Amino acid sequence: MAPIKPLPHSPEFQNADEYVDSLLKFCAASTVFQTLCGGVHILDFFTREPSLFHSVIPEDWREWLMARDSMALLDFLMRDDLSSSHANDAPASLLKYVHDIRRHSLDRTYRRESTKDAKLPLHVAVGMNIKKTHEVSNFANYVSRVADSVSENGKEITHFVDFGSGQNYLGRTLASPPYNKHIIAVESKELNINGAKGMDVMAGLAKREKVMRNKKIHRAQLDSLKSEEELNEKALRRKGRKIELPDDSEADLRPVSALNTIYTPEEGKGYVQYVEHVVKDGNLDNVVEQIERLKIAGPNGALTLVNGDGIATKAEDTLAEIAKEEDLRLMAISIHSCGNLSHHGIRSLLLNPSVHAIAIVGCCYNLLTERFGPSTYKLPTLRPNLTAINSVDSSRNIHASDNHGFPMSETVATHGGEGLRLNITSRMMAVQAPQNWTEKESDSFFTRHFYRALLQRVFLDYGVVKKIIQKDENGNPTGMENTEAVIIGSLRKGCYGSFKAYVRGALEKMTLDPERGEKITSKMSAITDQEIEEYDVKYRELKKELSVGWSLMAFSAGVVESLIVVDRWLFLKEHMGKDGVDGVVGDCWVEAVFDYGLSPRNLVVVGVKK
Repeated sequence: MAPIKPLPHSPEFQNADEYVDSLLKFCAASTVFQTLCGGVHILDFFTREPSLFHSVIPEDWREWLMARDSMALLDFLMRDDLSSSHANDAPASLLKYVHDIRRHSLDRTYRRESTKDAKLPLHVAVGMNIKKTHEVSNFANYVSRVADSVSENGKEITHFVDFGSGQNYLGRTLASPPYNKHIIAVESKELNINGAKGMDVMAGLAKREKVMRNKKIHRAQLDSLKSEEELNEKALRRKGRKIELPDDSEADLRPVSALNTIYTPEEGKGYVQYVEHVVKDGNLDNVVEQIERLKIAGPNGALTLVNGDGIATKAEDTLAEIAKEEDLRLMAISIHSCGNLSHHGIRSLLLNPSVHAIAIVGCCYNLLTERFGPSTYKLPTLRPNLTAINSVDSSRNIHASDNHGFPMSETVATHGGEGLRLNITSRMMAVQAPQNWTEKESDSFFTRHFYRALLQRVFLDYGVVKKIIQKDENGNPTGMENTEAVIIGSLRKGCYGSFKAYVRGALEKMTLDPERGEKITSKMSAITDQEIEEYDVKYRELKKELSVGWSLMAFSAGVVESLIVVDRWLFLKEHMGKDGVDGVVGDCWVEAVFDYGLSPRNLVVVGVKK
């Protein structure tokens, strides 16, 4: 099952160790890479003189880059043959940089087992869009094959634990034919669990509790809970008939969504068990305990169990049936587990004797915490150039660090003595998907970025924000500066028609902010439409600089994502033991499991226990 190469690295490297060594050295040494990935922010493109483009892009690159239109530049960065004649006119240092980014970025090509995605039955695929259907159908097939390969070397995987199951699309698919797996859906939000149970009923994995009601009496009961003003004409007529309500029992007024969901374990069929649990680490003791004490919710909220014939039985009888599986052997799985949740899933292989394999696809790297604080988890208070990735910030408070954050592996944490670190700006860039950008989409978000960056310039001029001069660990100015972060979020579509509309929409939204609203109102209330339009005219020619800079940043961030994924693989590899002896992990690898065009976060980290 494991691929020939444990990492999908460039063929320029002889093996994974050679690739990892080169990747870490490049990340630690390339000033241009560090600057583009974490050292600069979109908000600061126009708050400096000269502009950010002239401050951070090497001088011999600028003219050549500005002469390319947006799609030609993206082709040059990601697709063109760098030895071709039309690429050879690029500056030599730019060619080398592009080549370095390409060879240090993991291969994202998905080599599917069959020419078509496995088709999901309509009753299982309910609620899924094209992207979700692609992910779920392919990943269900993939984890099933991993589990089969594990079973060849030992006992069969008994349960699949889905970290952050959400609406449980993956679990529902694996519990249905042809897989018929036993799924433990771990989810922190009750609302998601309730919604997932409703879809389980539609998929035939469960049944709704049946409640026998006299319809006339039931309607009268509902009407009695409302005032006459709330009743419509039909309800008033019903009330006039004076239907006698029985007083010998309580009215069952629950809507269908509130009725209990009955799950019936049957031999040879899959089933789903939900565990409402906030995952804070990789320890699954609480989850394992709930598996061993499986209960299925029955009528009227009573906890009863149901046997294969649909007949309620004593708890100990049904538990005895389930106990045929004596030895629990779990596989932890997840599609796009956000931030640290991916780390918890990976660690579960080491922390739980019952977990024998994992397959985790991560996403939302901006939600990762940092192993070496202070955390830049929320607002990007940018560090100087080199501290974006590989230097120690003297202001960091070690007590603010998080051992569950990045980096996981000791290899990355100790590289060069101080280790490699990624601030939130670099991690946010790592979730870009520049290979999927079209000309129309590119123009749209370049315009949005231009408006946002220009508004920051307006904020600076009107005193809403101020400049922050970056200092090194000795307190000396580094020559780098940024501005205070202001989060605006999304605006209605009409706000992106012009810069004037954007500014007015942003101010309207921000004046409602309980913290900054009063200050923004006092500083910006006097700005006129003409003054806003003058900013647009003055900086319009610099929009191309921003689009070139952003393209370079997004392209370079492919290495950031590769570093994050490689760090997770290294963590597992470090637990294989010396020469494979005395380790917990028997095998681990990374490969693409989705089509990048449909799902860019497509790299799965797999680990199998020895």
